[in-house]
Parts: sequence; structure tokens; C-alpha cells
Amino acid sequence: MIQVSNLSKKYNKNTVLSITELEIPKGQAFGLVGNNGAGKTTFFNLLLDLINPTTGSIINNGIQVNKSEEWKPFTAAFIDESFLIGYLTPEEYFYFIGELRGMNKADIDSFLKQFEEIFNDEIIGKKKYLRDLSKGNQKKAGIVAALIGDPEVVILDEPFANLDPTTQIRLKKLLRDLTKNSRATVLISSHDLGHVTEVCERIVVLDKGEVVKDIKTSEETLKELEAYFSV
Repeated sequence: MIQVSNLSKKYNKNTVLSITELEIPKGQAFGLVGNNGAGKTTFFNLLLDLINPTTGSIINNGIQVNKSEEWKPFTAAFIDESFLIGYLTPEEYFYFIGELRGMNKADIDSFLKQFEEIFNDEIIGKKKYLRDLSKGNQKKAGIVAALIGDPEVVILDEPFANLDPTTQIRLKKLLRDLTKNSRATVLISSHDLGHVTEVCERIVVLDKGEVVKDIKTSEETLKELEAYFSV
């Protein structure tokens, strides 16, 4: 589904990402972990064509992302609150994204019902603009918006940050079900080793922009990751 070849990103003479080869198959729950500055967000920004690579390419379902926009209809993401439109209410934002995905208001209203527990009566019907919501509720709105239209690829940067424990548990179940039921390819970056280990079937560790571990998740994965980051 996603193929990375000789990918690098440099700022002046500083290399912040260097991945020779990486392949993420369709339907995989893929986790990306690493310390601050490891290159996780840079990789996602390259994958979404928000920045240009210095060398190499990323292919998304046969389409080179920085050469064509044909990957956009089947790819969705929430990186941070800059992906939101702050002067819209959550409902207006969901309807806007739905229209882009070929869905009408009735479709969106029906779609949103499954997220009532996650919203916890704090987002819909409150007559608040997205910019006035808490960081956690902004994240909830952004993640749900990224799932509108059954995208084939979903990219989420730090989806568990700023969420209360109850929502974290519900989100983990939602993400597990997403790859299980819809066969979407889900890419998640996180500083929380426990959460990403629970959700992802494969975890790649970045260190100073390079892949240093590529792990198929097992009962020993969390211990392995904790040992690596404890050194």
C-alpha cells in the first residue's frame, strides 16, 4: 500500500529523516515511535505532501504523493489542530468534510452516532467553535473527521495525547476495529509505548531520522521497547 524508497529530508546540512526502504501493506495497523526529534512528524508530513523530500519518494497505492494528488480521495489524517477550521462549529466542520467525501448531512448525522461515547456530550450541539474547544475535544473532532468517508489510509499523529483515560480506552478499541473491520491501513505515531503496542500489529522505531527497529507486535514488544528507550 505504502512504499518508501531512499527517502530523506534535510534542513541546511542537518538530516532529520533518512529511510532507505520501508513498506506498509494494506490493512496494517502501523505504529511509529521515537523520542522528540526522531523524525516521526517529518515522515507523516512527507507522506501527506506537506513538505518536499530532499531525496527519494513515497508511493501511496501506486501514486507518488509529491507528483500527483490522486491519493487524496482515499487518504485522511489528523496531525494537529491546524487541520481544523477554527471558526466552524464541529457540526459545520463534519458537514464540510462530508461534502468533500461525497456525503450529505443525513449521512454525516448517521455516521456521527457511533461516536457518542467518545464525544461524551461535549462536542455536538454545544454551539461552540472548534477553536474554543479544549485540546482534547479538538483532537476528538479531528480524529472523527479523519474517519469520514471510509478512507483506505488513516494517518494520526499522537492521537492519545490530551485525551482522558476513558477516551483513550475507547479510541484504542475504535482503531483496532478500524483495521479489523474496514481493512483500512492505519498509521499512528505516539510517545505512549503502551497504547501503540495495544493498537498496532507492527511498530517501527525511529532514532535521529533512521529506522532502528521494525517489530511485529507480540507479548514481549512492550518490554523490548521499554528496554530500548531505557538505555
